[in-house]
Amino acid sequence: MMSDCTDPYQPLEREYEITRRCAEVLAKHGFPLLIVTKSDLVTKDIDIFKKTPTVVSVTITTLREDIASFTEPYAPQPDRRVSALQKVADQDIPTVARIDPIIPTINDDEKDFERLVSTLADIGVKQITIATMKPLRGFFSKLKQMNQPIYERLYRFYIDGKWAVGYKYLPEERRKMILEKLRPIVIKHGLNFASCREGFPQFNTAICDGTAYCRRLLNSYLK
Repeated sequence: MMSDCTDPYQPLEREYEITRRCAEVLAKHGFPLLIVTKSDLVTKDIDIFKKTPTVVSVTITTLREDIASFTEPYAPQPDRRVSALQKVADQDIPTVARIDPIIPTINDDEKDFERLVSTLADIGVKQITIATMKPLRGFFSKLKQMNQPIYERLYRFYIDGKWAVGYKYLPEERRKMILEKLRPIVIKHGLNFASCREGFPQFNTAICDGTAYCRRLLNSYLK
């Protein structure tokens, strides 16, 4: 998995190609790859991905540029990431879209979500994985300084939530409501659905991380 702790396609990757060299070594030995990124730079390594079973997972939380510019100001614009996913899918490489995080009142509108999922289905994405926002300590105090109205909207949703391994979770019932609202949209478009760390595995039709599409070979390495 490249990478669970930080994006493997930082802007400097264009110059230094550290991720590319790592992927080359793994692909040389036929090791399955799971790429998790928020960058359209991922397309420059398609030639390597075609050499070994690979799943490319790209995070796209919204198609609305006004929301994206606030929640992820340093990431490529959503349309660039959609285009990147399409280029990967066009090469018959399995693709997953992560709509993560789902932020109450920010990007959980059903019409906006429907438009995003419809777009992703049209370009050949196989699976949608969602996860609700799980703030770290100090998040709300910083948000209050940055944007008081949004702070006030969000804080009331999390005030009764619980802390787990350093993250603040929405109350369980509200998490369930979000999954029950958004899951049918994904299923309607014929895509697999999964959620990560929400506590409701019964809603999933596939493995959360997307490795279902290279699992057979991966299992041989785990034996």
